Amino acid sequence: MRRLLALLLPLALVAAACGGDDDDGTAAPETTSTTAAAAPEDAGELVIYSGRDEALVAPLIEQFEASSGYDVSVRYGSSAEMGAALLEEGARSPAHVFLSQEVGAVGVLDKAGLLAELPTEVVERADERFRPADSTNWVGITGRSRVIVYNTDLVTEVPEGVLDLTDERYRGQVAWVPGNASFQAFITGFRVSHGEDAAREWLEAMIANGAQEYSSNGDVLTAVDNGEIAIGLINHYYWARLLAEVGEDGINSQLVFPTGGDPGGLVNATAAGILRGGAEHPGALAFVEFLLSEEGQTYFVEETQEYPVVPGIGDPDGVPPLDELDGPAIDLTDLDSLEASQALLTEVGLLS
Repeated sequence: MRRLLALLLPLALVAAACGGDDDDGTAAPETTSTTAAAAPEDAGELVIYSGRDEALVAPLIEQFEASSGYDVSVRYGSSAEMGAALLEEGARSPAHVFLSQEVGAVGVLDKAGLLAELPTEVVERADERFRPADSTNWVGITGRSRVIVYNTDLVTEVPEGVLDLTDERYRGQVAWVPGNASFQAFITGFRVSHGEDAAREWLEAMIANGAQEYSSNGDVLTAVDNGEIAIGLINHYYWARLLAEVGEDGINSQLVFPTGGDPGGLVNATAAGILRGGAEHPGALAFVEFLLSEEGQTYFVEETQEYPVVPGIGDPDGVPPLDELDGPAIDLTDLDSLEASQALLTEVGLLS
């Protein structure tokens, strides 16, 4: 437990210094109520620790409250901050549910034995790629793809993947956010799929090629779309939200979804788990089921432009269908090796 806490506490400090996880705080519109099982009169308050930004998920949580009758209290922060708090609190934690921005933090809690088993039929609502292979202790809630965004006026030779970006022709023209949770998950996927040495060599080559550090994925997209820099590494939904806002005529950038196992095409997930100490609260499972319901999944598709994990629900507009994405073939459970990724980023000078 001390080792796991030592992992997430530094990540929490990095998240605080670098803008945390990659939800950008864009307010989502109000949603209409839906029907859920009524809360027992003596259920008591449901406590959620959320690594997702309040502006994005609060409307959905309010919808759950209205439809179910549960009183919900939410503590917000980065996934690293919330994970570190849960590790430190242990069995004393008041939390019933952890909603994470990425799989790694949930995996750390699972390793620590803090998550309860979810019913198999609930976990199996999610597509196989978005659930753990050997347990039912957490489940993916939404999918998000790493992408390359490029300015259509500045880039004449479009890269096919991140492995191309070390080429001299892209010197000083690539923006990234090394302190961001999604970037660190991408590096973890790089290590898992291509090996530690390959990930180190790529990072060192990118640094030597003048990669430019930005404070957030939103800043990267703005800089690329405004022509301040040619190329950036972000998650797909930043661009999809901008497209929905300004339309095709108002956008100056396009996306590359790397294929062929290129590590830049990692398809990651947000995830949820129920704490062992919260397993008896009926609202905990009801909330996870709500996130995986048609209403919950449609909310994420329409309001945050993330991919649904439940089959049969349409993908976001303006981006390729989920089943056409061809990133590295890895088990998302392996993304819990955040400690090694942070150590590598520190070793090459991208984290302190």
